[in-house]
Amino acid sequence: MNPIKSVLITGANAGLGREAARQLALQKGIEKVYLACRNPEKARAAKAALEAETGRKVFDIVILDVSDPAKVRTAVAELTSPVDAVILNAGGTGGQTPYALTREGVTHIFAANVLGHVALVEAMLERQLITSTVLYAGSEAARGIPKMGVARPDIKTGSPEEFASIANGSKFPAKADPLDVYGTIKLVGTHWMAAMSRQHPHLRFVTMSPGGTTGTNGMDDLPLLKKIFFKYIGSTVMPLFGMMHSVETGARRYVDGLMNPEFKSGHFYASRAGSPTGPVVDQVSIDATLGDTRAQDNAAAAIRQFA
Repeated sequence: MNPIKSVLITGANAGLGREAARQLALQKGIEKVYLACRNPEKARAAKAALEAETGRKVFDIVILDVSDPAKVRTAVAELTSPVDAVILNAGGTGGQTPYALTREGVTHIFAANVLGHVALVEAMLERQLITSTVLYAGSEAARGIPKMGVARPDIKTGSPEEFASIANGSKFPAKADPLDVYGTIKLVGTHWMAAMSRQHPHLRFVTMSPGGTTGTNGMDDLPLLKKIFFKYIGSTVMPLFGMMHSVETGARRYVDGLMNPEFKSGHFYASRAGSPTGPVVDQVSIDATLGDTRAQDNAAAAIRQFA
């Protein structure tokens, strides 16, 4: 497998994506970091700041909106050279209308976290534009975080139909907790990654949770009270109890997942049981169902109904 010299990062103008770009630029051997962002003005500002902070002019901008698969494919069509690795970082809780449907028939929150990234990877693979590694930003919410009030995803049959109901939102009640929905959607993305690892054994597909991270944009679209708690009050109090860590620590997980071959293709790495921070472990050691190849393949098949 080729050494990683170039990396494309979605959602790279702020938060974990921006910090991962900064850390990667300081890694030995990295020659190019593509900042994949939907807002050109914010992308240019991030590029200028990163060049000043790192002293390196290795950053290029790719205008890409992962919530819109058609725009993703257009962006990929404009790429002129292969990229060694891709970090699928963009996501969040779906904007102001998380459960509204896109023209593809999935919810906005599913499009931003899964479908757009599926479109990106598959379009790049079709043009043979990925040479080494795909890293997907997972979440401990995909296995549940009881201490933070996030339930374990309620998967009953693991059928293509059930996974499709997650994509179009019909599985969830009208007033579903956004974090429970988010965790279930992240589980679908994790299963898709595992299925891809078996379909493309010449590449690495690693799911890595950044953990509970302070100062990210992922909580901006939560209902007001939850946003205030998780982004402002929680980010001050929760680190004291080991329930959140810095954006630098979260982004370092991405970098480790890319650069350290000990993180195996098809596996989901996140914090130990009962916590969203601390040492990273293979999550199949916590929940054996994460290794269910039938569920993985069914999730991938369900996604492709919409892609």
